[in-house]
Amino acid sequence: MTSQLFAVSFGADQPLRQAQFWAGVLGRELVDDPHDGVALLPSADGGFRLRFLPTQEPKVGQNRLHFDLTSDSLQEQQRTVARALELGGQHTDVGQLPEEEHVVLADPEGNEFCVIEPGNNFLAGCGFIGALSCDGSQAVGYFWSEALGWPLVWDQDEETAIQSPDGGPKITWGGPPYMPRKGRDRLHLDLMLPAQGDLEAEVDRLLSLGATRLDTSRGKVGAVVLADPDGNEFCLLTPR
Repeated sequence: MTSQLFAVSFGADQPLRQAQFWAGVLGRELVDDPHDGVALLPSADGGFRLRFLPTQEPKVGQNRLHFDLTSDSLQEQQRTVARALELGGQHTDVGQLPEEEHVVLADPEGNEFCVIEPGNNFLAGCGFIGALSCDGSQAVGYFWSEALGWPLVWDQDEETAIQSPDGGPKITWGGPPYMPRKGRDRLHLDLMLPAQGDLEAEVDRLLSLGATRLDTSRGKVGAVVLADPDGNEFCLLTPR
């Protein structure tokens, strides 16, 4: 049995402050995290669990992963933007064009996210977090489809997307050109080994799909740190 996507994790200078910001934006419940830090529980629409873990490493450059938040109307988009700004977010420039209708914001520690305009058919039915949008290759989309057992729902012009068979947010990869990598990833995926699962067998499976095993200080007891074929770190956790 394959491991499951457990959470999207943020490295944070102030984990509680970051969790409070995202709880306010998303309307989520804040809880203690069983694997350290603080967390937001998944939403009823299938949104990801979010974890906020302490880090001493500064954010360098634009993140390679960001959330796309959906809107049912222009008024809802405006309310989401206003709420984020009131909670400590800010507008930010990632090269978006003036005619584009989505709004690009950053949380209090500079992590970028987009509030998408109403009428976006690609994210229809995906929930408030419509997608985790990633800078990455077609090959890495294939890797994650196999790693999670999620089908491809888009595969065109070197852009890929996957989605859980149960629905919820998509994970997308935008294809070339790619952003330069600067420092360690501020956001990463956490996978959870099933109860009674074989950790080394699952590591071997992920390695056979194209992952690499990393020697990094992020690893802790009960966790293995890996990188996908594009070099993005992710963690494989064991149940506690």
